[in-house]
Amino acid sequence: MQDHRMASRERLVTVKEFARIPDDDHRYELVEGRVIRMSPPGSRHAVLATRIARLLDEHVEALGLGVVMTSGGFHLASRPDTVREPDVAFVRAERIPPSGVPDGFWPGPADLAIEIRSPGDRRSEIAAKVNEYLGRGVRLVWVVDPKARTITVHRHDQPQLVLEREATLDGGAVVPGFICPLEKIFK
Repeated sequence: MQDHRMASRERLVTVKEFARIPDDDHRYELVEGRVIRMSPPGSRHAVLATRIARLLDEHVEALGLGVVMTSGGFHLASRPDTVREPDVAFVRAERIPPSGVPDGFWPGPADLAIEIRSPGDRRSEIAAKVNEYLGRGVRLVWVVDPKARTITVHRHDQPQLVLEREATLDGGAVVPGFICPLEKIFK
């Protein structure tokens, strides 16, 4: 998640302008109108994101709970605009518009945002992103640390919970019935 901010004197970018950035094989987020280029996450990160998305999606799909996404931006704020892209996200079925999943950025927050730490990520950057997610309406955030083999669970107005070793990850009221041993994620 290490970012490379563009020059601070540039004018602020809107979500519409951000959506038109050409695909150049880099990941970007829009934070308060400023485009941030994200460092490539690496292979272990990609494997974990795929595994978590698969485990979560199998459960969500079986129960018709909503949708799981691996590379979709969430339009979290306007004026200035913010679009964040969690590594994996879940949105409840009742929040999917009658017309279906939108083509562009999701309007509003995910219900669950999952961030996977990369070697270059600073704890302060992760903490800021978690606080932003929770402050913008995300109900549950999981921060996955591949090196420490832990998952830190964040909920609004509750102390964080660090899961390790033989612990079990639980989706609680956000993803009802989702229970997964950490060993299945970090195998």
